[in-house]
Amino acid sequence: MPALSGLLTVLDRAARKTAPRLRRDFGEVQKLQVSRKGPADFVSQADKQAEATLVEELRKARPDWGFLLEEGGEIEGDPTKPRFVIDPLDGTSNFLHGIPHFAISIAVEEPLANGKREVTTGLVYQPLTDESFWAEKGRGAWVQSERLRVSARRDLSEALIATGIPFLGHGNFAQWSRIFGAIAPEVAGIRRFGAASLDLAWVAGGRFDGFWESDLQPWDVAAGTLLVKEAGGFVTDYRGGDRPMERNEFLAANDALHGKLLKLVAGALR
Repeated sequence: MPALSGLLTVLDRAARKTAPRLRRDFGEVQKLQVSRKGPADFVSQADKQAEATLVEELRKARPDWGFLLEEGGEIEGDPTKPRFVIDPLDGTSNFLHGIPHFAISIAVEEPLANGKREVTTGLVYQPLTDESFWAEKGRGAWVQSERLRVSARRDLSEALIATGIPFLGHGNFAQWSRIFGAIAPEVAGIRRFGAASLDLAWVAGGRFDGFWESDLQPWDVAAGTLLVKEAGGFVTDYRGGDRPMERNEFLAANDALHGKLLKLVAGALR
């Protein structure tokens, strides 16, 4: 295992500083104050407090960096410096229903000469299992001290695929249904667990063999997509291109299954 870089150490410490409060709130989930921020899209005090802790800890270490936050929006920093992309509680609905499947997701985007940004560091931390999935560009992907590798399966008939299902006010259900109808008869199973960051981390670790979803936000997928790539997998849009963030379409799998899934998706969307 390579030693954690200074930046990853900062991310890991911030996530672990935030986790005890999330665990405590999860244990008292019925007492949480919950407000609505849109149709079937809840935000709890746990979200807000976790985000505040993450910002406070990360700002101590990198005071001139900006933030892109699920709850707080964009906080400008030095435009020549990286910024943090944060989901303080991915899987809020799971959390609020007492389902133990949620994560803290933190990514770092570096500014490029063409005005775009590139994710170069990512961490997905599951507070209840104490699993820390992390990756840096060119250094591989890891969970704790174990190297992550995408699945070696090559046949769709053996593959377990993850997805996110559109829900009230979110997503294109007609499009998702067509894709589901194309993929489901070809694979061993499809799972919807409700936290895209963990879905992608599990693809990186070979627990899932593939993943598709659209209508996601940058903080949902920034860290997870880097994990998949550094674990030897591919992440594209539904056309097989390198613009998943721009098109808001995410298809992830190993080299053997990605092309097969892409063919099914393309056929479904004709």
